[in-house]
Parts: sequence; C-alpha cells; structure tokens
Amino acid sequence: MTRLAAATRAVLALLILAALLSNAVQAARDGLLAQNFSYFTNQSNLFFVVLLLVGPVLGTRRPPWFEDVRGAVAFYLAMTGIIYALLVAPLDELLRWDIGWTGIVLHRLAPLVALADWLLAPRRRVPSARRILWWQLFPVVFLTLTWVRGGVTGWYPYGFLDPTLTSWGQVLTTTAVVLVAFFAIATAVHLLGGRLARTSHRTSGAPAPRR
Repeated sequence: MTRLAAATRAVLALLILAALLSNAVQAARDGLLAQNFSYFTNQSNLFFVVLLLVGPVLGTRRPPWFEDVRGAVAFYLAMTGIIYALLVAPLDELLRWDIGWTGIVLHRLAPLVALADWLLAPRRRVPSARRILWWQLFPVVFLTLTWVRGGVTGWYPYGFLDPTLTSWGQVLTTTAVVLVAFFAIATAVHLLGGRLARTSHRTSGAPAPRR
C-alpha cells in the first residue's frame, strides 16, 4: 500500500469517526446515548473505521480471514446505504444534500468508499462462498437483539422493525424481503471483490496478484 493510499484511508477513518462522535455527543446531550449505539448504521461505520486504521498497520502480514472481514464490512455498509435510501429516509430526501454532514458521511460517503475499496483492492486468495452465510450472522444477531430489546423497552431503532407502528405481519414481511436483499447483495459483494483491481492489472499488462 502506498503512503498516499494509507494517508487517504486515515483521513477517511477520522472523518467517519468524527461523524460518529458528533452524533454520539448530541445523543448524550438528549439522554439517548444507548439508542445511538443501537443503530446498524453506526455499528457498521465503526467497523469500517477500525478496518481503515488497522489495514495499513498489518500490511502484508494480514491474516487469511482479514479479507473476509473486509468483505463483510463492505457488505454491511452497502446495506446501510440501500436500506436508508429505500426504507428509512423520506422520499424527498434522496436527491437532497441538506441532511447534515454526519448524515452525508455515514449514509452516503462511507458506503460508497467501502464498496470502492472492496472493488479496487486485489484479492490475496480464492475466497469460499461459505462466507456469504457467515456474513449474515451479525445482521441476524442485530435483528434478534433489536426485537428483544424493543419488546422490553418499546423502542426500535427503525420504523420498519417496529410492530407497534403496523403489525407483526407487516414487520415480518418487510424483514423477509430485507433478508432476501441481504443475501443477494452479499453474493454480489462476494463475487465482485477485487474485480476492478484484476481488470486494471490485465489492462496495464502487469501480472495479476496471487490470490
């Protein structure tokens, strides 16, 4: 990794971290700090910050499973952007930019950067398709804990997961559609990992990296 790439990753990590901290400080002032940490958006962005900072430190010493973790985080952030756009944000917000800098960073910039990083960084080994399944572990745990906590406290981080707004039937139907989308996007992320990097190598005539 070049110094420029490492510096770019560090800047992006600090920007995302600043957005997370800004939201956390505001939530703490409103007495909603626990709820703030319960959003999938904040959790997936925090994972991405850790990866952006740890990746350059590990360099070529990255363990074999590190690429699978990178893929998982790229997948989670892709779903963060998609779900926010389709199920959370008001329709008139999709083409607007006056949504606050933290919203732009966490819901738009970070998902795009995570996907670009996943596409541009060459794969170091041939991945197993089984990772598509274990990538679902965190979303399933998140979903389960959300419903358990919501049943106790009456608070849900997202309206489409809140049965008190509609019904359990509607919530389960929406959740089923979302889970299908999760598997579809995870499959795409799995298949597309490092594709642009390999295309670039072939175009330039340089040997493709070992996988």
